[in-house]
Amino acid sequence: MTRTDLRNILHIDMDAFYASVEQRDNPSLRGKPLVVGGGSNRGVVAAASYEAREYGIHSAMPMRDALRRCPDLLRVPPRIGHYKSVSEEIFAIFREFTPLVEGLSLDEAFLDVTDSLALFGSDIEIAKEIKKRVVDTTALTASVGVAPNKLVAKIASDLDKPDGLVVVSAEEIRSTLDPLPVRVIPGIGRKTLARLKEKDIVTVADLRLASDRVLEPIFGRFAQKTRDQASGVDSRPVVSSRPEKSISAEETFDADLTETNAMDRQLMRLAERTANRLRSKDLVAGTVQVKIRQADFTTFTRQRALRPPGNSTDQIFEIVRILLRQWLSEHPGARIRLLGVGGSDLSAAEQRDLFAGDAMPAGSHLDETADKIRDRFGESSVNRARTLDSGQIR
Repeated sequence: MTRTDLRNILHIDMDAFYASVEQRDNPSLRGKPLVVGGGSNRGVVAAASYEAREYGIHSAMPMRDALRRCPDLLRVPPRIGHYKSVSEEIFAIFREFTPLVEGLSLDEAFLDVTDSLALFGSDIEIAKEIKKRVVDTTALTASVGVAPNKLVAKIASDLDKPDGLVVVSAEEIRSTLDPLPVRVIPGIGRKTLARLKEKDIVTVADLRLASDRVLEPIFGRFAQKTRDQASGVDSRPVVSSRPEKSISAEETFDADLTETNAMDRQLMRLAERTANRLRSKDLVAGTVQVKIRQADFTTFTRQRALRPPGNSTDQIFEIVRILLRQWLSEHPGARIRLLGVGGSDLSAAEQRDLFAGDAMPAGSHLDETADKIRDRFGESSVNRARTLDSGQIR
């Protein structure tokens, strides 16, 4: 193993993050099976408490399946803005120990503490102190894997949840990985698992010791890389910043949409959410997409360039509205189960020249005012009138 494989890496994964935040904030939810997710039986589970996981409920599971497994299941709607605020507190703790923090999501990150040992002690001591500070600051627990590389650290963090700390030294990599089920190796899904099982490859050791003749028909040109992973080899560095490739919002509906007015209302809501997220990150989109899923789960995407790139709600809405109309002309009578609006080809929003003669895009002042209200009172505190149906207008 080369020196680049021997770092001091922590993988920190908050325990059932969304659900744990909800249970922390509402004592009546503690100790009960709880999911965070869509308010309808057609939605999906965004997060499940450990009490819910005892019923086999997990994230991305259809809500109707979760309720079938646990009829007494409690459901709460997601509060992404709130989770983001808690996440920022947690990541601030991470950065007290190292600038090399690679966030994978709001509740998960890699930390390279190799150059922090002289200041803070061993990687184990750093991991313990981070766990303590997270609990003291947020009353939430995290599970941590400590290892010489990212791959092994991530696998280790999942071996003793919740509130775990698993340390794997370079000498212990093989003995730790070998007995584990082969599914812990990244990129191995259900179909690949079935093919591996046909070849009697069940554990990581089985995968590590398999011949090219067995692996190449399954993994093709990635056969050697997969064997390296099973051996715990990983030279990837921790990357402290990763530019976002796209920002989007989508919604699954309680009843299929068939009327264009209802579709327009939902498109405006989604365009507003997407544009707000772009502006909150000081980004503009060069391409706008609409995602359409029919009642039979057939899914389509359509996109169009936005020139110049922008983040105005009205700009994004007008494009996705045109794209949806074009799609509807090709699919008359369609019943729409889900809509999504996204922006890609992202770039930094440039500071406007205050003395330039060009006017600000239509809606910019409205967007700015709405953003300030949402920042203070929450994402649902203000909505455009065109997003409301007649029953919501007083």
